[in-house]
Amino acid sequence: MQNLILASSSPRRKELLENLHLQFEVSSSDVDESFDPVLKPGEIVKELAHRKAQAVFNKHPDSYVIGSDTVVVKDGNVLGKPGSSKEAFTMLKSLSGTTHSVYTGVSIVTPENVITFYEKTEVVFWELTDEEIDSYIGTGEPFDKAGAYGIQGIGSMLVKSINGDYFSVVGLPVSRTVRELRKAGYSLP
Repeated sequence: MQNLILASSSPRRKELLENLHLQFEVSSSDVDESFDPVLKPGEIVKELAHRKAQAVFNKHPDSYVIGSDTVVVKDGNVLGKPGSSKEAFTMLKSLSGTTHSVYTGVSIVTPENVITFYEKTEVVFWELTDEEIDSYIGTGEPFDKAGAYGIQGIGSMLVKSINGDYFSVVGLPVSRTVRELRKAGYSLP
């Protein structure tokens, strides 16, 4: 039997895979998530996703391991997870009334293959008042999310439109991941 492992502690990624009724384990990887600032966003998320998947694969070399990483990019700046309310406010203010890009990289490491790719989705925010931003920060939701918002939660109220894969913004481009798993030889129901 093929063993599938999600190399992530993200409850959102876990839920996305559970929605597919796949049998899998979760094994978080504690890899260094720093990156070379000269890398392009797609390269950053692919590298980080691969680091995560490879670290878990090294412990489970007979498994199919999925690693993933997401960044938000505004005006060429990579926005990670905010470290404070002030940082969250600054991020959300910069996204207000504008379009930004969300890049999610995925790496699938198996005994025979390594497949790594990314998806890019454009997200448009409504014009936000300082009060709306403060209220959202008060929910606590922004603090474990790249770009200081979660499209699948309360942060959905900030989003005017998207162009691309919604699930990629959540943290895992489900449809493409399934297709790449099949290419890698994983038997899906």
